[in-house]
Amino acid sequence: MEHQKPILWNRNFVQCCISYFLMNFSFYMLMPTMPVYLVEVLGIDTANVGIVLSSYTIGLLCVRPFSGYLVDCFSRKPLYLYAFMVFAILFSGYLFAVTMLAIMVVRFLQGGFMGLTSVSGNTIAIDVIPSARRGEGMGFYGLTINLAMSLAPLAAVALYARLGFHPLVMMALAAASIGVASVGLIRYPEREKMPRPHFSLDRFILLKALPAAFSYVLVAIPYGMIISFVVLYGKEINVSNPGYFFVYMAIGVGISRLISGRLVDHGKIHQVAVSSMLCLLVTFIVFALLHNAFVFFACALFIGIGFGVGVPAFQCLFVNVAPHSMRGTATSTYLTSFDMGVGIGMLSAGFIASCLSLSAAYLAGSACCLLSLLVYFRWVKPSYERNRLI
Repeated sequence: MEHQKPILWNRNFVQCCISYFLMNFSFYMLMPTMPVYLVEVLGIDTANVGIVLSSYTIGLLCVRPFSGYLVDCFSRKPLYLYAFMVFAILFSGYLFAVTMLAIMVVRFLQGGFMGLTSVSGNTIAIDVIPSARRGEGMGFYGLTINLAMSLAPLAAVALYARLGFHPLVMMALAAASIGVASVGLIRYPEREKMPRPHFSLDRFILLKALPAAFSYVLVAIPYGMIISFVVLYGKEINVSNPGYFFVYMAIGVGISRLISGRLVDHGKIHQVAVSSMLCLLVTFIVFALLHNAFVFFACALFIGIGFGVGVPAFQCLFVNVAPHSMRGTATSTYLTSFDMGVGIGMLSAGFIASCLSLSAAYLAGSACCLLSLLVYFRWVKPSYERNRLI
């Protein structure tokens, strides 16, 4: 009798995907519109806009290392519900904050609660996905953030032009509130009372996953360069409508997620991770050296494929070396390493571009992919094979 695959798309997994999509959709509605609001309505100097926007990243990184500990200590669904609720309520802060400092405080707090929400949501999703289909499940779950990052800016720009910033904030608040309700529909059992883990370094960072974290930081650096400077780069090389880069990138991510997770579940985790890094290495070299519209958008597609292929593999590199009681720490370490890489990418791209050019920055991004590949073969693969639990 043929072994039947466990069901992936059950009620709990569907609600996990809906809530995660709505959390990211509500937040990314403000990404393209807030700089316009800050400059045109509040009269904040353009040089200070980056500082205001980055305050959420600081909040995120302040909370992420501790969020894994909290998720492993307390009941995961109530924690997810509480963090998501506060995250949603903080949207109302933008209705009253009219100074640069006030908006920075709101974004810092919201970034912190977004960090806790994303770690608890990811951990619950890992728990409800059958272990035999974990790579496939995390691939689809991760696709929700890519859909949100593509659809939210398109919707937000149109709404902002028609209605203005405050009605847009109310719609983001409504989307986040529906996300909170979606979390309430997840049937998630109460965890057995376990001894509270002692306060030590490995409760905040999954030490067994440090080699994977180092490799993932290096891969995330060019991603940070892309999301922050690609539109400016497109204008520099005379590409009309460079904003469509993200649409092609999202298509690439979507295509790759349909197959990469299944390959991971069939034991091809190293092949998938290495393919991702090779794809990004070659694409970033082409992206930096060849300047025309066709190459620009073709590279967007392949950058999407490269990152889309890599995400399920890298997430499993973290989760598969962690016991169930430390899945929150594993998820937190995974997300923190990505955020750190993105932050380094944003800062280094600006610095390299001011000294040399954005082409040089993207060449440096390709060098990071090569270094990540070398780290993977030297440390990540042996460490994973030594420590994996399933």
